[in-house]
Amino acid sequence: MDLLKKIKNYEYLNIVFWLIKDSCWMLDFKILATIMILPTLGLATIIVYHSWRTIDVYINASIFFWICANSLWMILEFFGYAHLTIWASVPFFLGFVFVGVFYYMRLMGKKPLKGSSES
Repeated sequence: MDLLKKIKNYEYLNIVFWLIKDSCWMLDFKILATIMILPTLGLATIIVYHSWRTIDVYINASIFFWICANSLWMILEFFGYAHLTIWASVPFFLGFVFVGVFYYMRLMGKKPLKGSSES
């Protein structure tokens, strides 16, 4: 299986995990939502790893940090620390940094490395 197809399959599955996690959050299923952090972040880590030598690593890292921020926010809210949710802004900020790097690289015409999903 080529790299692009492998990454896409991981991305599709990660969306399912993320939706389950957030749905459990919305429905206040604390235990299941908390458990779902592991496969969601784990798969995001695998996606970053497999896109390491491509320009897509930046957007995938952004998604990883977004999931980290989202998960931190959820945990703080669930377990009585909602007043600390400001700390979720740190990984959200890092996500924005990586989105910025991704678009900067694209706008500057940086060529993707072998295996990128760039056309």
